[in-house]
Amino acid sequence: MPTARREAGDAAERAALDYLQQHELKLVARNYSCRGGEIDLVMLERQTLVLVEVRLRADPRFGGAAASVTPRKQQRLTIAARHLLMTRRELAKYPARFDVIAIESLGATPKLEWIRDAFRL
Repeated sequence: MPTARREAGDAAERAALDYLQQHELKLVARNYSCRGGEIDLVMLERQTLVLVEVRLRADPRFGGAAASVTPRKQQRLTIAARHLLMTRRELAKYPARFDVIAIESLGATPKLEWIRDAFRL
């Protein structure tokens, strides 16, 4: 049974996906995971592969959603990205970047920030 935290995370991912699709990105995969990490959304923006980490924080006292993408989290995303590119060779032809969708609240109007090219492989 889903927990409240998991349900909030799923809602945040849906909000991020809707937002990115409104900006003409195309979904390739959701929740791509391997032993080393997980990528929330794998998208294409024209000829660029966009690997998206969605972060939700209800309480900004600890640095907010964007600040929660720590160096350790970046390392795990990089591991998952390398695995994705090795297993889905058709995606390796695209230049890739990591984006973060930082959501501070999921209320009636979510406060969503799209951070393009948030960090490097």
